[in-house]
Amino acid sequence: MTMLKLFGIIFFCGLLSPSQEVLSGLSCAISPGAMQNVLSDAILQNGLLQQHLQGLVLPNIMGEGGLLSSPTSITGLHLVKVRLPKLSVVLLPGIGVQLTIAAKLELSGNCLVGLLSELIDILVDVNITANIKCTNFESGTVQVVIEDCLCILGAVKIKLLSSLLSLSVNEIVLNQLTATLPGLLCPVVDIVVNLVNIQLLGTLNAVIPVGTAGTIHYQLASLPFTSGLFLGLDLDGAVKQVGGSIIPHDSSPSALPPLLDKLLVLGLRQSFLNAALSLLIQIPPQTFTCTPEVFSGASRLQEAITILVPAECSTCHGTSPLSIKLTLSGNPLILLEENRATVELSVMIQVFVNHLDGSILNLLLLKADLGLNAHVSIAGGRLVLGLSLG
Repeated sequence: MTMLKLFGIIFFCGLLSPSQEVLSGLSCAISPGAMQNVLSDAILQNGLLQQHLQGLVLPNIMGEGGLLSSPTSITGLHLVKVRLPKLSVVLLPGIGVQLTIAAKLELSGNCLVGLLSELIDILVDVNITANIKCTNFESGTVQVVIEDCLCILGAVKIKLLSSLLSLSVNEIVLNQLTATLPGLLCPVVDIVVNLVNIQLLGTLNAVIPVGTAGTIHYQLASLPFTSGLFLGLDLDGAVKQVGGSIIPHDSSPSALPPLLDKLLVLGLRQSFLNAALSLLIQIPPQTFTCTPEVFSGASRLQEAITILVPAECSTCHGTSPLSIKLTLSGNPLILLEENRATVELSVMIQVFVNHLDGSILNLLLLKADLGLNAHVSIAGGRLVLGLSLG
């Protein structure tokens, strides 16, 4: 399971101190390492940066000098490949996220020195640093803005068939690329970041069907917030029954525990889980026929009922076996304690006899509260509750 699929880890940023409480039904804290993994996948591994740099149009490079002081021109310069790209993330409290991309750009073009023309290959180290913050929160969406984009060029290697020309054009190339590349690369990074923003926002605004009983709709509840240790997301979760009626749940404040050695901490309030369980656990009435041959306790139950109501219970024997009907009563409740979760179910237990003429004789009606041990786990990107009798 990737972090991206848990609740769509994104890199938005706002302002919140580490101790401040969050106010919605769901919330999560994300470590810089988890953010770095997700952004590296979205921007580098999926080829998004390479794709948008591929259309980079570099201006012609003109200069004086070269062999016998002949003028030099480099035309048709284009990107061939982005080599060894690396991405790193630093959280800036009160500002947002600092994104750094380091890579080697392989460029190719035509070089003309005097009357001599040949192919030129250029390998240049670039380091792009951009501060990202979010603004304009509205209806679960935010706008991502890049501020203070800085592009620094490192080593430049030039390859020509005529090695004599390398030194003559090296200084010209370095000067021209230093003057032009930052103004070309920062806008590309801005486009890529906004595309990733749109992709990841879609994972934070989703309607999840819960069988045929209803849906769970969650979306970003406010501007994300950063501290020096984590990025936090506050989500609204609306649990709706078929027909559109919302099952209310308490959204009182609660604080997330520290990340420690975890990449992500996701908080689900007990009240939100109760609302979701009311959709998930909708068991139709279950009826069981209990004869002494198939249910060892049935004879004892019949004897006990005969003692209580001997007149009616004389009809319980013979061809009219006992039946037990279990009906869910009310909504299930989940109780969260330290290192333990329990689901409480209220059921109605009806013991009755079906007569041959089709009539029903009710013998016993009980209300029982069942306590089920809940084992909580995550499998395949889903929260799984395994229930067993306590």
